[in-house]
Amino acid sequence: MTFERTAIADVVIINPKIHGDDRGYFVETFRADKLSDFLGYSIAFCQDNESKSSYGVLRGLHYQLPPFAQTKLVRVIEGEVLDVAVDIRHGSPTFGQHVAVKLSGENKRQLLIPRGFAHGFVVLSETCTFAYKVDNYYSPECDRGIAFDDPALNIDWIIENVSLQLSAKDTKQPLLSGADLFDFETNHYV
Repeated sequence: MTFERTAIADVVIINPKIHGDDRGYFVETFRADKLSDFLGYSIAFCQDNESKSSYGVLRGLHYQLPPFAQTKLVRVIEGEVLDVAVDIRHGSPTFGQHVAVKLSGENKRQLLIPRGFAHGFVVLSETCTFAYKVDNYYSPECDRGIAFDDPALNIDWIIENVSLQLSAKDTKQPLLSGADLFDFETNHYV
């Protein structure tokens, strides 16, 4: 398992080692000790989630405010997505910037998205099974989002907007300029 920092250093790509032969493969998908050694701190994941989606489904950009802010460790079991993390920490040198990484059942890559980031993905394959760990429970009162197509974010989702499938909730998210944000210094709600 190797770790690499992205252009936004707090967002980390995890490349598990795949052991394969003619019978199939084996892969360790999570090691708390190796992750904490790399980060220099521990994350106590408490919940696993899984979704199934078809081509063009875009979920996001989502996040939760404190006290239920979440760190996410995301991966694809089957299929392929473009996974996006947006820095929404007001005062951060990378505020409003994003990281986009292709994750697939084939490459087994994972993305660690810390608190203070909005997260979303779009399905690039016919279908996709997406799984992720979070370090805090879901709270409807703290649930927030940002418009996936905010021009200020300049995210290339690869798929044309007319082909995207969105939830009613995701068609009504505010622009970054009108969203509830985190403070970079304290990582609390601004």
